[in-house]
Amino acid sequence: MSAAARAREVWEQTMSPSPRIHVPVLAPELVDLIAPRPGDTVIDCTFGGGGHARLVAERLGADGTLIAIDRDPVAATRFEEFAARATCRTRFVATEFSQALKALQNEGIRADALYMDLGMSSLQVDAPERGFSYSHDAPLDMRMDPRQELTAGEVVNTWPEERISRILRTLGEERFSGGIAREIVRRRPLESTSELVDAIKAGMPTAARFGSGHPARRTFQALRIAVNGELDAIDAALPISWDTLKVGGRMAAISFHSLEDRRVKRFFAGLAVGCTCPPDLPVCVCGHEPEAEPLTRRSITADDGEVEVNPRARSARLRGALKLAERAGA
Repeated sequence: MSAAARAREVWEQTMSPSPRIHVPVLAPELVDLIAPRPGDTVIDCTFGGGGHARLVAERLGADGTLIAIDRDPVAATRFEEFAARATCRTRFVATEFSQALKALQNEGIRADALYMDLGMSSLQVDAPERGFSYSHDAPLDMRMDPRQELTAGEVVNTWPEERISRILRTLGEERFSGGIAREIVRRRPLESTSELVDAIKAGMPTAARFGSGHPARRTFQALRIAVNGELDAIDAALPISWDTLKVGGRMAAISFHSLEDRRVKRFFAGLAVGCTCPPDLPVCVCGHEPEAEPLTRRSITADDGEVEVNPRARSARLRGALKLAERAGA
């Protein structure tokens, strides 16, 4: 089977009666990496549209359990559709994933496998009214959890210019953060995504507006991360996730930009370190053993066939690790 045909088959397998189709990224690769078995307990930290969960559930059987986590109320509705057809036991936890994992850990739940699909769900970006996309005119919202107070509108209309510039630079890696922030402040109040896009373009050099990708992409990424506290949530969730995993269990994460991927890469690499003695010592005296074995030599990326079917897969990076021992100090 060709790469394009395999990606198309995964897409069709994960389609649901909902009018919004969720196409999971690197789905076969993720399932192979975490290797769920009949009877296992698996935690999906970012359920979204449930594309990965459907493939995982098929492997768990009637005695297995899939616990799904998501703070987005839309995901809770999609989970009901998924649970009605799943052949394994299911449970949904409706809160931000680091908090949910801590609560599960306090219940004494330990997972045989655990995975997270970081960033925003395609269901969120494909809902124009939620303001995640620069391709649709919508209110400046960008909240993954509509119950929270902070919105993108509050950020662009009330935060100081220097603070806006800083988040565009650090969270969006935007080269023209200063000019864009000045233009945003000059045009206040901004009410819609289209007004924000116009401000972004006006704050950039003319030549930069016609480079690769949409000129608003990095600014929208930075605002979304800031509104939802995404990087703080990842930093909190990675160690809690590892502690929730059984020894011998597998953990995997899919990231979509360098800020996410660096965190995952460094976390797994830190766990895989063995002896920490100075190199000039003839024998090891620290006795430190690796707590993880990387499951990927490098990050796994989507092949041309998957990118052809699902262009959003182009930037995806998958990494995983096998738990060899409990984390020191956990």
